[in-house]
Amino acid sequence: MKMSTKILLVLFILVTIPALVLGGSIFAGIKATENGFVFDFDTKGIIAIVLSIISTILGTILYVKFLMSLSLERVLFFSSIPMIMIYGAIMFLIADLSNLNNNLAISVRSVLNLSPDNDYNTILWAILVTILFVMLLSVNYFFICKPMNKVEKIVSRLGDGKVKENKLQIGGSKQFKNIEHSLNKINNNYKEKDNTLKRADLPRKEYRQLTRFFGKASIEELERGLEVKKKSTLMVIKLECSERTLEGDYKLVDSYLNVIVPIIKRFGGFVIKYLGDGIVVVFQRSEDALDSSLSICRTVKVKNKSTSQKFKEKIAICTSNVGFKLKTESKELEIATKEYEVLSKIDKIISFLHSKVIFTKSCLDDLPLRYKFAYRYLGSINNYDGNDILIFEKLDVYPRDVVSKLVKNKGLFERGVICYDDGQYQKALDYFQENIRSYPDDKAGYVYYNNAKDKVSSQ
Repeated sequence: MKMSTKILLVLFILVTIPALVLGGSIFAGIKATENGFVFDFDTKGIIAIVLSIISTILGTILYVKFLMSLSLERVLFFSSIPMIMIYGAIMFLIADLSNLNNNLAISVRSVLNLSPDNDYNTILWAILVTILFVMLLSVNYFFICKPMNKVEKIVSRLGDGKVKENKLQIGGSKQFKNIEHSLNKINNNYKEKDNTLKRADLPRKEYRQLTRFFGKASIEELERGLEVKKKSTLMVIKLECSERTLEGDYKLVDSYLNVIVPIIKRFGGFVIKYLGDGIVVVFQRSEDALDSSLSICRTVKVKNKSTSQKFKEKIAICTSNVGFKLKTESKELEIATKEYEVLSKIDKIISFLHSKVIFTKSCLDDLPLRYKFAYRYLGSINNYDGNDILIFEKLDVYPRDVVSKLVKNKGLFERGVICYDDGQYQKALDYFQENIRSYPDDKAGYVYYNNAKDKVSSQ
């Protein structure tokens, strides 16, 4: 027995004994009349009432502690016994009350509106007491069996491998505490083995992803040194900081990449090159690249709140038949220079226009029809073969209020860009002037406005 339980037991005995001794004062203060009861307690009666209340509270606590030490079937039995006994006693009194003629019985009959000649009210009171008894019994069973429902859910989740909590909690009696302890041991063993398997399977998993990407049975089937063409979506993610600290900067970039790379993998991409201040990523589908860019921007925003140096993400995306080579020294992929040149140009435009995510028209054309997102036309860049590549800005990576304003002015902005591309600089200037008048914080709009203004001035 715990020390706290022993103290409660001693207090219960010390309070209950005088409460029983003075108990007669309580009954003496309750006086029966023909119309009910009159309460007239003296000092001893009041003291007896207070002691009885304290004794009842302490007794209830001790009784609950006693129940918590039992198994489930015994808890159900011992918790039901007091209610059944009280219910039986009340039902007996209600049934026999009409035959009693003492002052107490007459007062009770007056309060309950009972009559020896009319059994109707007696039946109603019996039904009411029975309903109350059933309700109390149901509530009692509900709380006692509640831990069993938790056990069922936890066991089900353990079976499916979905338990993420570090510590499982069930509550209830001592039996459930033992079950809780055992389930926590099972959960910890499961997590430890699962983490071990994940660590052991990580290299093989990356290789399987690589070979599946090229439609090969194994990585050995990829001829080293031979360029392989594959329609893919490439993404270059760079992290830019205004306050660079050289030696410490790379460690900080790594801390950002540690939270970005899992996002890439979650969306089906894999990293093929580290750039020091960023990474090059390959996706099979354009929509996966665009979806991951949104998560990356949100993650960088959250990460910036926990660091003194704030990084700005720059994400360039293009889709084409990419040329891949497998390095001879290691099983690492490298992409053809031509595609990387396009991404490098987009990266410079991102810095110039103060954007976050820019993608090419080939990426836009590769999206399924059902794919919906906010974007706008930014203009064109020269490709390595002399052709123009149309580029677009992903808008929903910005805060919601900013997105709504950019989308609202999308028509103005895009008409300005088209006029600028066609050499109609005065028209472009008018569109961009109206655009920044509507939304002054549009940084790309300001850049275009200043460029158009310079062009008009030089004509």
